[in-house]
Amino acid sequence: MKPAQVKALFAGTIFTSAFLLFLVQPLIAKQILPWFGGSAAVWSICMVFFQVVLLAGYAYSDWITRRLGARAQARLHVALLLASLAFLPIVTSERWKPTGAEDPTLWILGLLVGTIGLPYFLLSTTGPLVQSWVARTPWGAQVYRYFSLSNLASLVSLLSYPVLIEPRSSLLQQAWGWSIAYGVFVLLCAGTTLHVSRHWPALPPPAAGLQPAAAMPAARPRLADHLMWLALPALGSWLLLAITNHITQNVAAIPFLWVLPLSVYLLTFVLTFESDRWYRRPVFVPLAAAMLALCAFGLQHSLGSELRTALPIYIVGLFALCMFLHGEMARLRPAGAYLTRFYLMLSLGGALGGVSVGLVAPHVLPAYYELGVGLMLCALIAAVLWRRRRVGLAASLALAGACAWFLALQIEDDAAGVRRMQRNFYGTLVTLDAERGDARERVRKMYHGSVKHGEQYLSPSRRREPTSYYGPNSGVGLAIAAAPETPRRVGLIGLGAGTLATYGRPGDTYRVYEINPQVFELADTEFSFLADSRARIERVLGDARLALERESAQGFDVLAVDAFSGDSVPVHLITSEAMDLYLGHMRPGGIVAFHVTNRFLALAPVVEKIALAKGLHVALVHDEPSDEGLRNTDWVLVAREPDRLAEGAIGRARSRIEQIAGLEPWTDDYNNLFGVLK
Repeated sequence: MKPAQVKALFAGTIFTSAFLLFLVQPLIAKQILPWFGGSAAVWSICMVFFQVVLLAGYAYSDWITRRLGARAQARLHVALLLASLAFLPIVTSERWKPTGAEDPTLWILGLLVGTIGLPYFLLSTTGPLVQSWVARTPWGAQVYRYFSLSNLASLVSLLSYPVLIEPRSSLLQQAWGWSIAYGVFVLLCAGTTLHVSRHWPALPPPAAGLQPAAAMPAARPRLADHLMWLALPALGSWLLLAITNHITQNVAAIPFLWVLPLSVYLLTFVLTFESDRWYRRPVFVPLAAAMLALCAFGLQHSLGSELRTALPIYIVGLFALCMFLHGEMARLRPAGAYLTRFYLMLSLGGALGGVSVGLVAPHVLPAYYELGVGLMLCALIAAVLWRRRRVGLAASLALAGACAWFLALQIEDDAAGVRRMQRNFYGTLVTLDAERGDARERVRKMYHGSVKHGEQYLSPSRRREPTSYYGPNSGVGLAIAAAPETPRRVGLIGLGAGTLATYGRPGDTYRVYEINPQVFELADTEFSFLADSRARIERVLGDARLALERESAQGFDVLAVDAFSGDSVPVHLITSEAMDLYLGHMRPGGIVAFHVTNRFLALAPVVEKIALAKGLHVALVHDEPSDEGLRNTDWVLVAREPDRLAEGAIGRARSRIEQIAGLEPWTDDYNNLFGVLK
């Protein structure tokens, strides 16, 4: 093969592997999200898995390039590539469905290992392994450009999925398409491996020098170099997840918002490793210092919590800080002989950062304080880098002190007025009391991140009043009022503070499905809706859809599906198959009420499309109450019988549903949140 053809083979193998590596992440996460309540934490656990397997792949690449000859490398790698084909197609098995009693973290990790473990592992080995071979070619001085290429492929993959792939294909088609593309990758990678094994003796040793003068000499890297290779990417990964958590949980619950920080993070890798022309210390060190201080200040100021200011601050801050971290890491890159060890430490650092934020922080920090900690650590790592420069060291330590001070103020502000603050796999829950004038207006509120999940008047004379989204003229209020006078059976998917229990009468049964055990705890200890209800309260812990699939017909008069107000919409609760499941649990004349109040998603047309496809009848109830304790709401009511929605208060309150061109009924296999963004 001609040099140009060999270069194309190497580049094609690396690009394909990186593209598939990132494409499988949203694809597999979307398959398993319905089984774990659609929680944003599922994505965090998936990210940790991807980083840890990436680490394993880099360790494998480092080991075989140092311990095995070219032919032995080829035999082992080709054998593993062929074995990985047994995992195809990457369709999650029903046997991995949780029952509700499992630890979600361990179950998700086991599921991912059993579904995509070996293919993902081999994709992760490709970048460092092929680059170690490139380092032994005449163009080996350009080897780190291939790392830039792999990150570019990852960025293209990330942006392609929500815009091009998800709207145009079902999950099954995506899984099969990815599996076919993986088969092509196996052929490419096997061809590259065999080519290298045959031509290895003719190639020179790894390139001793790299193109920029900033690259390290070919001398053996010191312990200090290894520690910096570890710490810099760890902080980059830490900031990625921490800023993603902050803007999606504390700033705005906007779907797809996580794509923005991840794109910025990948872009910094592309720029810093493409060449040294992009990272300029005189530009990015002052910029990173300024944004570090601004981001830390925003944690305890409204600048950092209001969408129009917080989003640009933290996205620009992430870009500046990751350019600094990854730019300094690129300046420390070694000669080709130590390339795989460099990537191993880079991957280990990324995994440590991801594990710290994704797994450790939810168990040791009561709220999202990991961003403040990460900013402080960035200032300290700068102090290490500038330790021999008196001004740089002093400035870095001063920044670290400022970050620590702002973090302390954030913790103090969060504690002020807060009654309870709890955090687990599903996020942070907060309860607090608020004044609205006289004592009769005093209320207690529950928040999950930036989303309010209910409130209650504290005055004994008003504590049984429905509040927030659940007023008497809201869609669900009208649906419950229209139920037969006989003892009613009402199902609630999503508890919140338990407000709907106020509608309970003697003899009624309210059956509550809630995935987060801490919500039950706070509803019992901080609010009295459940305790005051005249109805009998039944509780089911776990994902509502999985629970309903296991139960016999419940015979509900009303089923309220109330789980769509956050950024991580549990799509599995609003599909054609879910509608069939709900109908199987309804009495004749029963109403399924979907709470579709959402600032960013138009979900009413989705419910209508599914209902009409099944010959059902739909009514949108838009309520704008004058009572200060109630909020504007949109509920879509679905029933088999037209008269249930055409007569009485429901008929008078009906509103028109705005149509979305090209919208198809959502199913478990096909749904598209991007298409219903407002």
